[in-house]
Amino acid sequence: MNIKQNLETIKASLPGNVTLIAVSKTKPVIQIREAYDAGQRDFGENKAQEMTKKWEEMPKDIHWHMIGHLQRNKVKYIAPYVHLIHAVDSLKLLKEINKQAQKNNRIINCLLQVYIAKEETKFGFDPEEITQLLESEEFKNLKHIRIKGLMGMATFTENKSQIESEFHFIKSFFDQLKNKYGMTELSTGMSGDYTLALQYGSTMVRIGSAIFGERNY
Repeated sequence: MNIKQNLETIKASLPGNVTLIAVSKTKPVIQIREAYDAGQRDFGENKAQEMTKKWEEMPKDIHWHMIGHLQRNKVKYIAPYVHLIHAVDSLKLLKEINKQAQKNNRIINCLLQVYIAKEETKFGFDPEEITQLLESEEFKNLKHIRIKGLMGMATFTENKSQIESEFHFIKSFFDQLKNKYGMTELSTGMSGDYTLALQYGSTMVRIGSAIFGERNY
């Protein structure tokens, strides 16, 4: 496994406007450093304390992305430095992010997670809830967050047409919202389905195993 070669191969397949997020969860700092030395600057983690430990050890020009389900009591750990929180799935979480961002004198970028999968284990809003949220006074009073766009996770399945349908759904919804609310980012696609996600307008792909090898659980 050669992390540098893997990164070069994947980046060569991506349009210029797409951000590659190297999913470094469970990976040791030595491997993240190898990716960093190969020019990678965006990394994704799914546990707040693990990400914070890596942030402390790694160069400070890295953009750290929280890509996993985030509990409200963990926001304080990442608020001083997180670049983008991908999986915001409730108003309560947004309020906590806003509170911790204010404490750190920051505006924290967030994506709203849309529930698109046919799986009970996935989190997220449905489109109607997102529209209501964006129009609510409670949301408009949150001055220390910035909604950059939407995030979605397709069903874990071999059924390509189902995944296409889910990506098409979130892309259509994103297109309805982006101009009105100034959204620029659509985060869909992982190692197994990112090429499909790109066909449906993804501007961020979250790739781990295709860069670092299979996950270490």
